[in-house]
Amino acid sequence: MIAETISWFGDPANWQGVDGVPARLLEHAAYVLSALAIAAAVAVPLGLYVGHTGRGAVTLVGGGNSVRALPTLGLVTFLFLLFSDSETATMIGLVVLGIPSILAGTYAGLQATDHEVVDAAEGMGMTGWQRLWKVEVPIALPLMLGGVRNAALQLVATAAVAAYVGLGGFGRYVLDGLAVFDYGEVVAGALLTALLAVVFDLAIGGVQRALVPKGVRLAADAGAGMQVSGEEVA
Repeated sequence: MIAETISWFGDPANWQGVDGVPARLLEHAAYVLSALAIAAAVAVPLGLYVGHTGRGAVTLVGGGNSVRALPTLGLVTFLFLLFSDSETATMIGLVVLGIPSILAGTYAGLQATDHEVVDAAEGMGMTGWQRLWKVEVPIALPLMLGGVRNAALQLVATAAVAAYVGLGGFGRYVLDGLAVFDYGEVVAGALLTALLAVVFDLAIGGVQRALVPKGVRLAADAGAGMQVSGEEVA
């Protein structure tokens, strides 16, 4: 199988045309980025509202856990039968998968904000809107972007289901390889998906380091250091 995989990667035919790696990469990345953008547009405002006001927290947690339990392949297949459109079915399924992680990260980030800091901002005369955007969101950014990061990794892995309803992406290699017992192609599809996940993780990690204020990063690192020290003492 290792020799077959190396041979597949070394075949120039697999790197050109509509079935080549570059074309499949663009398809797979497009599915992930589109679903991630839509999921963030839905989950971030909702998470900010619930985290800031405290309203609907029980429903949020329960609903998020319920959505996580949905099998994406089954959901995409059902939506395909319902809409008879592969792209619509796949995108809805991926968005549904991406929302819980972003929603949980946004809500958890605001809930983890030091209440004394928020009270101090209120004492300075800041409005609720100002406290949210000038105090709570900057402090919550590490967890918020962590939720986006988790969602991106899940979407990269799950976007392979697009192949089951006739679309492209790296899942095409896995499905087509299984159909003809070409396990070198199957492994190649799995490796490409894993590599793309690593690239997305590194990219979002870089964005996270660039966007999170330095003071927040230093405070988070100090808190992590104190926690590790406490565990060692215990």
